[in-house]
Amino acid sequence: MLSRLPYTYRVHSLRVLSRNLQTQARYEVHSRDEHDDSSFLPRSGLATPRQLVRYLDEYVIGQEIAKKVLSVAVFNHYTRVRANLAAFDDESGADPWSEAEADDAPPGVSSAHLHPHPQRALPHRLPLQPRKPVSLFEKSNVLVIGPTGSGKTLLARTLARVLDVPFSVSDATSFTQAGYVGEDVDMCIQRLLQAANWDSYRASTGIVYIDEVDKIARKSSSTTESSRDVGGEGVQQALLRMMEGSVVTVQGKPSSLEPPAPTTRGRGSPAAAQQRPDTFHIDTSNVLFILSGAFVGLDSIVKRRVSKGSIGFTANLAPKEEDSDNKGFMPFFTSNRRSSENFLEMIEPADLVKYGFIPEFISRLPTFTTLSPLSTQDLRRILTDVRGSLISQYTALFGQSGVEIRFTTASIDQICSRAVERGGGARGLRGIMESLLLDAMYEVPGSNVRYVLITGDMVLGKSPALYWMRGDGPAFWAAWADEEQRAERYQV
Repeated sequence: MLSRLPYTYRVHSLRVLSRNLQTQARYEVHSRDEHDDSSFLPRSGLATPRQLVRYLDEYVIGQEIAKKVLSVAVFNHYTRVRANLAAFDDESGADPWSEAEADDAPPGVSSAHLHPHPQRALPHRLPLQPRKPVSLFEKSNVLVIGPTGSGKTLLARTLARVLDVPFSVSDATSFTQAGYVGEDVDMCIQRLLQAANWDSYRASTGIVYIDEVDKIARKSSSTTESSRDVGGEGVQQALLRMMEGSVVTVQGKPSSLEPPAPTTRGRGSPAAAQQRPDTFHIDTSNVLFILSGAFVGLDSIVKRRVSKGSIGFTANLAPKEEDSDNKGFMPFFTSNRRSSENFLEMIEPADLVKYGFIPEFISRLPTFTTLSPLSTQDLRRILTDVRGSLISQYTALFGQSGVEIRFTTASIDQICSRAVERGGGARGLRGIMESLLLDAMYEVPGSNVRYVLITGDMVLGKSPALYWMRGDGPAFWAAWADEEQRAERYQV
């Protein structure tokens, strides 16, 4: 990771404490005019995978393998797309039968357009040559597996933002087979078309992200000969051709969020010129599909395959379950504790077939990547280091009311410890911050409070947040400095 420039906070009349720990937000929340993500990628060419990983490091903490896999997959995909589109333009503009030019003919004499006999082929062309250009390589869709709150959606959304391509997010839990109550799989393409502002050309080169894909696994216990799994195997069958590449017909229905078109009379009215067609035909051969899910219980399938017990004095016994409290039911939140061995990194296609996916569906997802649970250090960096961090968001939120808020080192440590015990990854951090700052967000707006200090005792519930009025800035900064020095002496 590239080193970042240190951020220096200006203190009015106090000495700036030199510390190795980051206690405040590294980046502040700016408007879109001040920070434009599209300037990172030059319009003339694609960014390299190394540049994409460097960009992801500013928004996503950890998950180095997943960043590398997604960056390489996106780079190869759009390299293939550009090559195919360029080859298609060259093929469409060339005329193989044009041999004579009009400039070579004498004046007043028009050249005859001669074509060879239909049964005779040109010597430099094969008898059976495809009219469509051959692809450089097949499309490689990606399957992302990881616990909730580990950054699956954020990775795909950040890549789509830096590449400036249409991006749509769909939930697989609402998908059903065609003809049944629920959403058809074509809805993900319709959302992609809406994200492209109803431009079919841009939509045909976008990214479709389908979350909770583990919910469409085949229900072997409830499926019988007389019943059909319309929400599981039926959805997998419907996604096969779309993921591989087919032409999907999408209805151009007006969205409820769009303003109504102006009604003006006359033939040359702008309303008639901007009217959308009734149907759109989207070719998904250049659309990248990224599927993700938590896949709860998949690690036990991999564990049974890897850890095989035997008989004898030198036998390799299968390891016992680490969490005995979670036997028999699914935990509400995914734990942030790292196990001694991550079995999800040893996933094979056969394990996903046992989980409930059909082999045809898994074969269209050649790229697998897994995300690890977040550690305490990862949670701390999410609070302070990344762009759009939680502390920068709440600092900007209080700043809208003219209030400055600070967090001490002890408070951040206690917040991360509570997040590890609670689980839920980065989403668990936001829940903890909302509960801690509820009283401050209720009392401060409209009052004379101008400074708020969050301490470690406040996170533990031993004392409330500390407030200072207008003009009490030196006392506020002195209290914050005392808390930081106390934390340094405690660490030593």
